[in-house]
Amino acid sequence: MPLFTFIQTSFSAILLMLSTALYAQEKSYFAISSDGVKISIYETGPSEGAAIIFIHGLLGSHLNWEKQRIDPQLKQYRLIRYDLRGHGNSDQPNSAAAYTDGALWADDLAAVIDASHAQKTVLVGWSLGGAVISNYFAKYTKANIRGAVFAGGVVELNTEQIPAHPAVYSGMAAENLQTHLDAERDFLQLCFYQQPDTVSFERLLSAAALANSTMQRSVPAISIPAEQGLNQPNLPMLFIYGQHDALVNAEASLQRAKHINPKIQSDIFYHSGHAPFWEESSLFDQRLAAFINTL
Repeated sequence: MPLFTFIQTSFSAILLMLSTALYAQEKSYFAISSDGVKISIYETGPSEGAAIIFIHGLLGSHLNWEKQRIDPQLKQYRLIRYDLRGHGNSDQPNSAAAYTDGALWADDLAAVIDASHAQKTVLVGWSLGGAVISNYFAKYTKANIRGAVFAGGVVELNTEQIPAHPAVYSGMAAENLQTHLDAERDFLQLCFYQQPDTVSFERLLSAAALANSTMQRSVPAISIPAEQGLNQPNLPMLFIYGQHDALVNAEASLQRAKHINPKIQSDIFYHSGHAPFWEESSLFDQRLAAFINTL
């Protein structure tokens, strides 16, 4: 390789690394929800960029969106992630009522939007995060929301839409620590058709172990006003499911969502389970950016 070409190539590579590192720098802060619960928030990207707020699922944390945080396809956006109540570094109230009332989870999201001063916002919810979005839409004005993406999103909690895993769910609610931790590992494995690498899985499992036990026993009773939340004909929504989803019945969930709102768009990722944003992250981010560009 000629010297000039080598220098030019090396310089370009260095600029790319520096740009990626600068983009990936993260700042953290918190919001206070309606009942005093502190919600931890993490943000990267240009402050003037259109905002994407990522909402993780049960036993997750803001770390679930790590691949989105570092993907150059999303570098133009302001990426805001937060830990749900009872998860990660957010507060963990020990009252069942703090988790069964879906309106409180909506209040958390509203507090995140207020604290971040997010503008032109797109919401992205994984699994339980979809239920949070539905609760938010049912309670709050959508004036500052441009659209929503549901990734493996929970529409309603019933036997048609949620496959039965009785041993896993009863184990997660068990008082016995070994039973509880083993069930959380099994639940996390069920999230993926393409399992994460060992280091990532251990990190995600550690985050799952931090999740509040009262929350885990209570959240199956969370209220989800799907009819009111999803019936937003003027608000673009995209539902993405993995073909091999073991935790949500994609066909039944999509059928129900589109019955409520026929304008809902949908995609099936053929090499993903319950976490298409992780298992096929590049494709997911490309689809997310394309969705935003149509708004």
